[in-house]
Amino acid sequence: MSAYLVRLFANADAVRRVGIGLLDRSLPRADWTHEAHLAACVWLVVERPDVEPERDLPAIIRSYNESVGGVNDDTQGYHETLTQLYIQGVRRFLNARSEAPLVDHVNALLASPVGARDWPLRFYSRGRLFSVEARRNWAEPDLAPI
Repeated sequence: MSAYLVRLFANADAVRRVGIGLLDRSLPRADWTHEAHLAACVWLVVERPDVEPERDLPAIIRSYNESVGGVNDDTQGYHETLTQLYIQGVRRFLNARSEAPLVDHVNALLASPVGARDWPLRFYSRGRLFSVEARRNWAEPDLAPI
């Protein structure tokens, strides 16, 4: 279980602000939190059928990182395995839910095991997850199937 306090979203406009800010690179770097990553993913899946997260998020996140002065290299910035894993988790989470407002989906995800910062460590050892290979490319889990 994660020791971090979960920052929930007040409304759907707050979720959309994050998603739009990611796409147009206007989101302040300080607002690009763990919760924002997941909220943007939910928003993309629910409201942006023109964006295919599995295909498009890598370039979107890399571009955003660079636009706020970040670096995408072997130790920081974009992480392929984490991104693809959380996309899978978000899709599975949403598929198990009935119709609900966007903010309810986001906040329920953030409060769930899938929304936890340490959720990937159910499937990956730290060494594998934080390896250069896992950052650059999809890495299969080494502890448990997803």
